Amino acid sequence: MPSKPIDLRSDTVTLPTPAMRTAMARAEVGDDVYGEDPTINRLEEFAAQRVGKAAAMFVPSGTMGNLCALLAHCQRGDEVIVGDASHIYNYEAGGASVVGGVAFHVLPNQPDGTIALDHLRAAVRWLDDPHCAETRLICLENTHNSCGGVALSPEYLASVAAFARERGLLVHLDGARMFNAAIALSVDVTELTRHVDSVMFCLSKGLAAPVGSVVCGDEAFIRRARRARKVLGGSMRQAGVIAAAGIVALETMVDRLEEDHANARMLAEGLAGFPQIVIEPERVQTNIVIFTLRDGISAEEFVVRLRERGVLMGDMGGGRVRAVTHYGIDAGDIAETLAVAEEVLRAGSGVRDQGFPLH
Repeated sequence: MPSKPIDLRSDTVTLPTPAMRTAMARAEVGDDVYGEDPTINRLEEFAAQRVGKAAAMFVPSGTMGNLCALLAHCQRGDEVIVGDASHIYNYEAGGASVVGGVAFHVLPNQPDGTIALDHLRAAVRWLDDPHCAETRLICLENTHNSCGGVALSPEYLASVAAFARERGLLVHLDGARMFNAAIALSVDVTELTRHVDSVMFCLSKGLAAPVGSVVCGDEAFIRRARRARKVLGGSMRQAGVIAAAGIVALETMVDRLEEDHANARMLAEGLAGFPQIVIEPERVQTNIVIFTLRDGISAEEFVVRLRERGVLMGDMGGGRVRAVTHYGIDAGDIAETLAVAEEVLRAGSGVRDQGFPLH
């Protein structure tokens, strides 16, 4: 048994750093609905500058951030192209359709998280056909959660942006773990964001802030997004106490993401040594490790037995298990995880598999 629980379910379980707690305690605050919270204003200015956009808006969650973006870009009856493995389509409660009357046009994600350009070309509706919803927006995800945390390259993003401009479309990037992608690709994050019209990124995942995400784009887009945030109940008051942690996250937590990536590779390489586990370690690019099981033990039982021994992973359904490295997990925890996994696999057996959403 590990000396403490090792929680690999998600990087959303991170705890704020001591510097974040200090900044939160000392944060200068005001009423953000009036635009008078100086700490939120500073976070938004800093975030926009960091990702090369003109303006930004602080929101409580990534799901709200993506929904605000889709509502700001689309009218009722418009169509958004999404990947079939995307977070927006699978794990955000169909919000754009429920709230905004926006239709999803679902295309297959490739194993590398991309949507093939040929599929995009074939999917865009002819604007003069009254039978069809009008295609307005393409949504991409970077890193791609369900595809194993893979990073979409600047070259791919540029190709989709060029196609979108050619067809008069917009591009939104669900960049929940965008800084992980930039670190993995050894590029500045603006190399990923300059090709898209809007981007959302999370402060509360790998960057370890306790709450919050940021939506960025041009000033007209952010004005529309603020109206959408109001409709969704996301306007906050003296929220500088949480925005302060977001500033510290952007200032201090980006470069250390490589440590999470190294730990994920260590985990993947160790798991590959167990005959009951199917995994391709070379596909692990960032902090997400996804694998399947064989030889009699189900994903659900594997996860349950790990939990009984103090290690938490996530059952994704379909026989897949996910582990996510993050701030608070070190190489020693990975070694202990592998030792516990070996013990569980030696025990074997099987229980019915049922998956749960993993964010």
